[in-house]
Amino acid sequence: MTKQPDHDPIQRVLEQRVSAIHLRQRQGIEDDHDQRIFGQGLGMFHIENWYSIHAVIRGILRLTLLHRRGQRNALDPRIVHNRISVPALAERFEGFTILQISDLHLDMNDGIPHVLAEVIRQVDYDLCVLTGDFRAKTYGPYDAALEAMNRVRIHIKSPVFGVLGNHDTIKMVPGLESMGIQMLLNESAPIERDGARIHLAGVDDAHYFCAHNLEKAARDIPQGEVSVLLSHSPEIYRPAAHVGFDVMLSGHTHGGQVCLPGGFPLLCNARCGRAYCAGPWRYYDLQGYTSRGSGVSVVDVRFNCPPEITLHHLHGV
Repeated sequence: MTKQPDHDPIQRVLEQRVSAIHLRQRQGIEDDHDQRIFGQGLGMFHIENWYSIHAVIRGILRLTLLHRRGQRNALDPRIVHNRISVPALAERFEGFTILQISDLHLDMNDGIPHVLAEVIRQVDYDLCVLTGDFRAKTYGPYDAALEAMNRVRIHIKSPVFGVLGNHDTIKMVPGLESMGIQMLLNESAPIERDGARIHLAGVDDAHYFCAHNLEKAARDIPQGEVSVLLSHSPEIYRPAAHVGFDVMLSGHTHGGQVCLPGGFPLLCNARCGRAYCAGPWRYYDLQGYTSRGSGVSVVDVRFNCPPEITLHHLHGV
């Protein structure tokens, strides 16, 4: 009898990490990706997958002599502070600070890991969350993104949690977790402080893979206890509010990345209104924030929309 080859070790880890249905859904769409650019029948055009247009945009920027300026802008991250009032917050968590880093796209520009590490060293926080899109392309090799993430990770103090974005393959999860990043794949984790706790939940990508499961992510969170949801894209804000999350932290949109003076985005690549595409927002009792991201996508430039890392300060009133 011919001995069957062992499973890929990454596959074995993933089979233990998520449900078989979740894994089949994620991997199936990833395997189909090379064939189409229109969302695998999900009814949404995804400009980041249309790689021929990237060169056209870069060419236009060079002709207008704006490319180098936009590249410099993309390597000048800002530290943004956001106050969030949560009435049910336990006194032990008063002033608790969450560092959010989103849309790193670390293999898009060799300078991004360096400038990101520099700005991270300037801030103080209690917990760090990474809201997806670690690599630049939406398919293909990911080793360069993991290597760059490891260079940034050594400058981030623990604990660190993350979710996957629409640019990420689920095969990156074992590598990210080996760095000490706890990935939340439709899961939650309690954060405890002197007997009090809040709950941090995270869903898989809702924009491209539609692999999010809010019910599963909220399953272990007792009603009435404070909860913070990580979702790569803000477009699930309505169901998230009705599920009962208190806070939702997202990214994906880059704040438009290329904006008119005053920060008005020319494009919001998410199925939601522009009010949810950058900065703080509210929907019923859900308080949200959409990061402008720390990296770049499609082209390595930013205009009127600087990259950011965000410090969310939780307060009871």
